[in-house]
Amino acid sequence: MTAMVDWDLAIATGTRLVPAGPKATAEEVVGVVDRLRDSAQRAEHHVREVTRLDAPIGLSPTLVIDRSSWIRANVDTMRHLVGHLQAGPLVAKAGGVETGAALAFLAPKILGQFDPFHAPHGRLLLVAPNVLKVQRELRLDADDFALWVCLHEETHRVQFTHAPWLVDHMRARITQLLDAFGGLSAVEGLARAARERDQSLIDTLIDPERRSLLDEITAVMSLLEGHADVMMDRVGTRVVPSLPRIRRSFDQRRSSTRGRLDRMIRRVLGLDAKLRQYRDGATFCRRVIARVGVDGLNTAFTEPAALPTLDEIHQPGRWLGRVAGRAA
Repeated sequence: MTAMVDWDLAIATGTRLVPAGPKATAEEVVGVVDRLRDSAQRAEHHVREVTRLDAPIGLSPTLVIDRSSWIRANVDTMRHLVGHLQAGPLVAKAGGVETGAALAFLAPKILGQFDPFHAPHGRLLLVAPNVLKVQRELRLDADDFALWVCLHEETHRVQFTHAPWLVDHMRARITQLLDAFGGLSAVEGLARAARERDQSLIDTLIDPERRSLLDEITAVMSLLEGHADVMMDRVGTRVVPSLPRIRRSFDQRRSSTRGRLDRMIRRVLGLDAKLRQYRDGATFCRRVIARVGVDGLNTAFTEPAALPTLDEIHQPGRWLGRVAGRAA
């Protein structure tokens, strides 16, 4: 038996398959890298101001990277989360190829990511070629767009550094969910079924007994993504003058679909579910803020028991009723 995924093969496959980034001169490359580094630093103050979350500065590094480096970083995180699971050599090879191919599909789509599982305090990843590509495609102001992207990811960093228990909370539940599948061979069979049925892989994998665990993870992810989306917009046009245009253009881009194959892959990888997390979580946060303000919403980051359930994400009044004493 060996690791359930051949991680070196995953990196080799992903970096071989990932499309090249947009063409850019050396001056343009230096410009977007410097812009993202500066924007990440500027975002720190603005995020703490609008979130009203007390979080230390400087605990985790900010890395401006390319697509291949993003793949390597995510393989490193996945190895950390599921490295204890084992499988036979052939299954591990197949897992390496499938993991690499999935990451190659995702790598051109990621603008930024806060990785909370990287020791000791996480790391913020900004994918420079993707930021440049989207900024060009949507014809957005380069400085405003870079800062807007960094505001979202910096909010994630603040969430986890303000509430460091979140890392262990999420790690425990993700590991528990993965352990329940008993190895990659079972996952691969279900993945094939998901592809045939053109549905999200995770929907195929989960049986009723594990549904509550998945719902708990989904609720937390909805809170984190929705909170980041709302806070990046609360910074306002004083800081990001072209914010309304960026939001309008980016929302249209998120909701657009291409060919049937692209839609199928997005569903199998769960990207449609990711979009629902942004939408549902943002609606939850806005409704809570309207009733009890930002400080009331911040109650969700005080302890695991204060996190909203998936039902409460869709019915914020139920969450407010349950945590009324703390959120008031």
